Amino acid sequence: MEAFTRLTGPVAPIDRPNVDTDAIIPKQFLKSIKRSGFGPNLFDEWRYLDKGEPDKANEGRPLNPDFILNQPRYKGAQILLARDNFGCGSSREHAPWAIYDYGFRAVIAPSFADIFYGNSAKNGLLLVTLPADVVDRLFAETRATEGYALTIDLQAQTVVTPGGDVFGFDYAAGLKHRMLNGLDDIGMTLQKADAIRAYEAKRKAQAPWLFAET
Repeated sequence: MEAFTRLTGPVAPIDRPNVDTDAIIPKQFLKSIKRSGFGPNLFDEWRYLDKGEPDKANEGRPLNPDFILNQPRYKGAQILLARDNFGCGSSREHAPWAIYDYGFRAVIAPSFADIFYGNSAKNGLLLVTLPADVVDRLFAETRATEGYALTIDLQAQTVVTPGGDVFGFDYAAGLKHRMLNGLDDIGMTLQKADAIRAYEAKRKAQAPWLFAET
């Protein structure tokens, strides 16, 4: 997966608490186990006026003009601003896949569902937890300023506003290592490839009959 170190990007606000994973990517789109291709159906039921189906092309579908991501000023946003308990509901890994595939690289909110938080880190999507009053301020500034952008520095664990205000955030050391180095579960395992090979050789010497060809 792609490493996350530092990002300066435009912000889009989703001003709803308790956004669950079924709203992020509805259940009918969960048939694929690929990480890509889910972006066009992110927030599908809010984004379009008709019902989306896996075998239905998204080109030409009627857009909901009232949905925030359909507004031209938020096109190309890389940071999603959200409210409390974002990512609640079922544990589908497709939710961070869809957010990432759409083009977002980070989500800022006062709180996240635990399983969604872990799934996001394993798929390169940075979740930043900030106090509710700070998030309120960022919502207000995002609405007031078209093209509003924030800088997120994972190494320093800071969010910096266009005016230079700096907000620190906590992030677990293990997840930070993953994100900074672009390591998913397979990548984490391969970091110990030499130790794995050494153990296999030792085990083969200790119990050769387990490795005998039949």
